[in-house]
Amino acid sequence: MKLLHFTFLSLLFFAQISLGQTAKGVLKSEFIYEQAPFPSCHASTLAETPQGIVAAWFGGTHENNPDVGIWFSQLVNDKWTAPVEVANGVQADGKRYASWNPVLFQMPNGPLLLFFKVGPSPSTWWGMLTSSTDGGKTWAKPTRLPEGILGPIKNKPVLLSSGQLLCPSSSEHDGWRLHMETTADGGKTWKKSEPLNDGKTFSAIQASILFHPNNRLQLLCRSKNKAVLEAWSSDNGKTWSALQPTSLPNPNSGTDAVTLRDGRQLIVYNHTAKGRSPLNVALSPDGKRWQAAAVLENEAGGEFSYPAVIQSRDGRVHITYTHHRKKIKYVVLDPAKLELTDIKDGNWPNR
Repeated sequence: MKLLHFTFLSLLFFAQISLGQTAKGVLKSEFIYEQAPFPSCHASTLAETPQGIVAAWFGGTHENNPDVGIWFSQLVNDKWTAPVEVANGVQADGKRYASWNPVLFQMPNGPLLLFFKVGPSPSTWWGMLTSSTDGGKTWAKPTRLPEGILGPIKNKPVLLSSGQLLCPSSSEHDGWRLHMETTADGGKTWKKSEPLNDGKTFSAIQASILFHPNNRLQLLCRSKNKAVLEAWSSDNGKTWSALQPTSLPNPNSGTDAVTLRDGRQLIVYNHTAKGRSPLNVALSPDGKRWQAAAVLENEAGGEFSYPAVIQSRDGRVHITYTHHRKKIKYVVLDPAKLELTDIKDGNWPNR
C-alpha cells in the first residue's frame, strides 16, 4: 500500500513538472481541450471580455489545408467550453481557402473583434474581420478588410490614448516586412504606414507593441536574424526607429509581449536560436534588461510556439500557446510572485 501511495505521489509530482506548475508564480497550466474535431492547431489568441477570458486559434487537417477554420472557446466557471468553429474561408462561389492567425481584441464598451486571414498562403492571404456583442456566443458575418489591409498579423493590437487602434501588421510577399495599420472606428476605415524595414537587412514579422514612459512605444518581433528584434516610437507609432537585435534569441518563431500595469514588460518566447523548445517568460523594467521568470515547456525536439499573452483586470497574466500542433495550452501567472534572475550574455540562467 505504501508503494502504491509513493507511486501515485511520484506520478503527481512529475505531472506537475510537465505542466510547468513547479515554477514560482505559475497558478495554472492546462489544455483548453483534450479532444477536438480537428487533428492540428496553431496560432492561438486571447482576450478578456465582460463575460470572462476567451481564446481562438486555427484548426484543421494541417496548416494551409482548405478545411482549416477559426475555432473559439470561452472560460466559463473555470472550465473551457468545447471548441466551436466561428469563421472559415468559404467563399461566395463555394470555394474554400485556409484560415490563418486569428487575433482577438475587446473594444472598451464595444464589441469583441476577431481579425483573421484567409488565402492559400501568407504571401497571398487577405484580412478578414468579424465581431461579437455577447462575448463570443454569436458572431456577425465576417467582412473582408480593404485592399492592402491585413489587420493585426498575429499579435493583439493596442488602444492608444487618441482612441486609435494600432495594429502591428506585416507582409511576406516581398521579403518579411513590418508595417502598422490604424483604425479610429473599430475597423470600418483604415490607414497604413510604409514598411518599417526593407526585408533584407532584417527579415521581421509578427510584432508586439509595448508602452513606456513619456509616450514612447516599443515593438518586439520575430525574425530570421536569430534574435528578437526591437524598434522604438515617440509619436504614437507613426514613425519608428530602425530595427535592432535585442539580447534575446529567436529561432524564427512567433513571440508575444504585454506591458503590465506595474510598468514592467513581459515577453513569452523561445529562448533558443534553433527549434521551438524551450518556451520561456522573461520580464524587464525598461524593455532593455531582461530577467528570466519562468520556463513553461522544455522538451528536446518539442514544439511549443506562437504564444499569446494578456493581463486581466485582476492582475493575472494569461498565456496560450501551441503544444506539438495538437493542442492549445493555457497558463495563468501571478506576475508579483515570479522569481526573477538576470539573463546575462543572452544565456538563460541555471537555477
